[in-house]
Amino acid sequence: MQIPKVLLVNDDQASLYALESLLLDAADQHLYELATAASGKEALRQVLLHEFAVILLDVSMPGMDGFETAEAIHSHPRSAGTPIIFITAYQTDELNHLKGYQKGAADYLFTPVIPQILQAKVAVFVELAAKNLQLRIKSEQLARLNQDLRAQRLQDLERINAELEQEIKERKQAEQRAHDLATRDALTNLINRRALIQQLEHAVASSDRSGVGFALLFLDLDKFKLINDAHGHEAGDELLRQVAARLMAAVRVADIVARLGGDEFVVLIEGKSASANAARVGRKIEMACALPFDVNGLRLKTAASIGIALYPEDGANAQALLKNADTAMYHAKQTTAAPVQFFHEELNVRERERDQWTLELRKALAANQLELRYQPQQDLNTGDVIGAEALLYWRHPLKGLLAAAQFLPHVQERALLDKIDAWVIAQSCAHASLWQSLHASLSATLCVWINLATPQLHTDVLQVLLLNMRKHGLAPCSIGVELNEKLLLAPSDQLEQLLAQMQNAGVRIALDDFGSVRSSLAACQRWRLNALKIDSSFVRGIGNNEGGTDIVAAVIHLAKALSMRVIALGVATRLQLEVLQELGCHACQGELFYPPLPAAGLLEQTGDTNINAIHSTPPSLLSNEE
Repeated sequence: MQIPKVLLVNDDQASLYALESLLLDAADQHLYELATAASGKEALRQVLLHEFAVILLDVSMPGMDGFETAEAIHSHPRSAGTPIIFITAYQTDELNHLKGYQKGAADYLFTPVIPQILQAKVAVFVELAAKNLQLRIKSEQLARLNQDLRAQRLQDLERINAELEQEIKERKQAEQRAHDLATRDALTNLINRRALIQQLEHAVASSDRSGVGFALLFLDLDKFKLINDAHGHEAGDELLRQVAARLMAAVRVADIVARLGGDEFVVLIEGKSASANAARVGRKIEMACALPFDVNGLRLKTAASIGIALYPEDGANAQALLKNADTAMYHAKQTTAAPVQFFHEELNVRERERDQWTLELRKALAANQLELRYQPQQDLNTGDVIGAEALLYWRHPLKGLLAAAQFLPHVQERALLDKIDAWVIAQSCAHASLWQSLHASLSATLCVWINLATPQLHTDVLQVLLLNMRKHGLAPCSIGVELNEKLLLAPSDQLEQLLAQMQNAGVRIALDDFGSVRSSLAACQRWRLNALKIDSSFVRGIGNNEGGTDIVAAVIHLAKALSMRVIALGVATRLQLEVLQELGCHACQGELFYPPLPAAGLLEQTGDTNINAIHSTPPSLLSNEE
């Protein structure tokens, strides 16, 4: 147990010994501990190491006297409140006493010291210190007790809270089980008819507010009753579970799949382009269900008949829409050649046309009916050909030469579009290599710009492009890719990574047909594109009275502010050319210079036409002059 300490400070060893002897009895009884110091500096060292109940301090000491020592002791936060008793021989010097009290003295003793008075005064401060020490010990004990109580209470609260959380969790699980029993199909875990009707009603309300429709697919399995009767209900149930899994794999996460009962399923597709998405999903489901099922070692085959109804065209409410989708499904069941049918026949006609275009285009690719034509681009400052846009054409056996815009919009099969892109990339890189070898003396790199058929940029396209560039030894900036505005309006981390990889590999990137969907230049700034192509509709507006020239001027100015080259499309008249030159447009392409040329024509004729020659040609010789 700690006991109070008393410090004796005196430079005179005899006086120090005398004082110590007067207090030794009490120290031996462990009422306090005695410590001594022979100077003010030594006293300060002691004060830094120990806490004292009282300090007996000689006033007259060489070097640092008692007043200075007292002031130094009380300046330290730890000893600021330590009582000091001055010992002095100047009993009648009131000024000396006043100075001592000003320096923090608690009391005075005068030599010769009377032992009883010394012992009594020390005893008072020691007793006070002992009580303070006990109070501090009790306070610490109380604090530890409170801490223990708080810890115990916290443990109790945590235990009670854990029990409550467990109870809440179990209750929620019970509620979820009850909800699932009411809204989920027990066999497939898809939502049931009751929950589907609620989802449909919600979709109707949302569509009425937003003006964006949705699609409903009604699906029925062919020959399911025969399978159930021949192999038993267990096999039939397992088949239904596997069908449900394939349905979930064929739709997006946001789409809703339900089982109405028996072998009837429904898929709800919300969002824009509901008709096109419904047809695409319908074909995926039809193809997925056509594959054999492995059921308990049996190889079972079935097929799906799918009917599609659209809101609001095919029903004013959930029940009517469901009924009409069911009607379309029965129509699909009777039309074995077309297992996916819309409720409206005109949509079926459109889908059949798309299927026909897809089939014929697949054959055209295999029969080498596709070809590329190149429309050169000229620098408006030098008049030199600096690049060319690769344009896809189809030499159709019945319809003649078709531009890409006449057939690609009808094709939605991703695999076929990827094959077309791979063909276009391979052809463009091969022609770019030949073209550049014939113009090796040019200081600038000639660039071939490619249009992609796929509506989304993805890793496979990039790999094919880089592989072909390496194969033909193309220098950086030899190939450019034109991206449409719709693709850049929906930014994603993957798109950002792909664009960065393309730019790092030396592939130029241009925003094609700027203004066609009214996007902002913010996308250009974010993606740091190399070039911007002004849509031909803006170029045709140059010189009209509706501000067409001002619009083109604004686009050029803003593009330059973003350090992008500007290429004008569809330049057909001398007036358009002159205005574009005056506005500072970098390059242009159009019928005024060249029509789209076959690859051989590109290799032969790109050096023949010059802007200066166009300016000097009489208007009568310019077939496209206004």
